[in-house]
Amino acid sequence: MSKILIAEDDKALRDITVMYLRKNGVEVDVTDNGNEACMMVENNRYDCIVLDIMMPGKNGREVCRFIRDKYDVPVIFLTALGDESDIIEGYEIGADEYVTKPFSTKMLLLKINALINRYNGLVVKNGVIVMDEITIESAKRRVSAEGNEITLAPMEYDLLMYLIENKDLVLSRDQILNYVWCADFEGYDRAVDTHIKKLRAALGKYGYHIETVIKAGYKWSSGLK
Repeated sequence: MSKILIAEDDKALRDITVMYLRKNGVEVDVTDNGNEACMMVENNRYDCIVLDIMMPGKNGREVCRFIRDKYDVPVIFLTALGDESDIIEGYEIGADEYVTKPFSTKMLLLKINALINRYNGLVVKNGVIVMDEITIESAKRRVSAEGNEITLAPMEYDLLMYLIENKDLVLSRDQILNYVWCADFEGYDRAVDTHIKKLRAALGKYGYHIETVIKAGYKWSSGLK
């Protein structure tokens, strides 16, 4: 069972989120104060930490900096701030994900599980992921292959991360739509095909890792060619 900490001062939102996560087998500690969150992190081992940015005591950014100075644990910012500058700042100080309110509790759980899987199996050190020839600096959303930086649009980056976090598992188009585009995306599964094509093109000779599984979806096939 995964154990996470949620630091959020909106009681109604916190209660709904905690109830859903516990119902789905997650052990959850809660606080509404940044100072207390730091103490709880020092005294417990968490698989993931979800931080509201605006809360009493230390704000979410300050708590994130505290965590990054001492611990290697996935951090998700939970916030009403949706400006690009706020999101970029969050990643720069070490956040792994940024979820904007209002949000789907199902989507939050998916992101929590994906991050835990990433840290358990993929992170080398300080948020740097190495998968085959691909290196990903998650805090900067920077991707490179054998030392050469690869430029990806935000959607292609999220798609790459989802595939890598679920390496060797076949992901249906619906699963990819629900995760990368979020559950309320009004589109169709061919949108996935279009972005897979773009991602393969961006990866160049490394695009072979993305395999098409007929009538099933796509998967990241690990191993060197």
